[in-house]
Amino acid sequence: MISKPDHECTPADELLIQTRQNVDKYGLQVIMVSSTTYLPSFAYSIGLQQIYNHPEIICFGFSNELGHAIINDVAALIKAGERMIVDKVYDNVFENSSAAFLNVDQLNMRDYFGAAFNFYGDKPFSALQLVWTDRADRFPWEDGFEQEFIYKQPLLDRNMLFKYREPQNLSVFTTRQWLELNEPIKLVVHDYDGDWQFLTGHPLEAGDMKLVALHELIKRDDTLNDVFDLDYGNEAERSAVGAPWVRYTIEPDEDDE
Repeated sequence: MISKPDHECTPADELLIQTRQNVDKYGLQVIMVSSTTYLPSFAYSIGLQQIYNHPEIICFGFSNELGHAIINDVAALIKAGERMIVDKVYDNVFENSSAAFLNVDQLNMRDYFGAAFNFYGDKPFSALQLVWTDRADRFPWEDGFEQEFIYKQPLLDRNMLFKYREPQNLSVFTTRQWLELNEPIKLVVHDYDGDWQFLTGHPLEAGDMKLVALHELIKRDDTLNDVFDLDYGNEAERSAVGAPWVRYTIEPDEDDE
């Protein structure tokens, strides 16, 4: 993800050296990315593709320590000769619940595997997502899956065209200039209270603010998916559609603290 480095404590060059050393010595490097106030934590492997010709593994929603252990446990199965298969239910990953694997779509890869792209360079690699069940052992795609866990693990084999964690019909703020005059969005604000604002950068006058469904904005400009991971209390600005986003932290008001 753009807004969060893969390893907050280690510079990219040092992490690449460490990764190469660990892949040579242990067969993999595990990268942990801590949760934000908006998005869940995740952990993923680097090296399984190179050493074992097996897709890398990613999982969401665990502490750094547990995520690291889970990736290592799955890697141990792969090192022993097992290959993880999509659409199969596994009972040898977690003690008291089931697990399954999904193919990570290539359109979702760069959002999560930054350090892996640095490691592999121009060499192609693939990944599988380890998916866990709720307390009734139901998967996220099954009826009755517990609502509180829905956003703990985004499913990376889908949602490539709409990456936001909120419902597609979520009402968000935009401007009359975008809605009626087709002006491009140049500023995105994710308020501390969770509201989204998609603004054109023009000075606003009375009546300019409008409410639309989030998917309407994405349908018109899919580059807005690039800031799906914008944390609460942050904003992203660009000079034009397709230009890089520059992110800032919003100074909180007294009511936001």
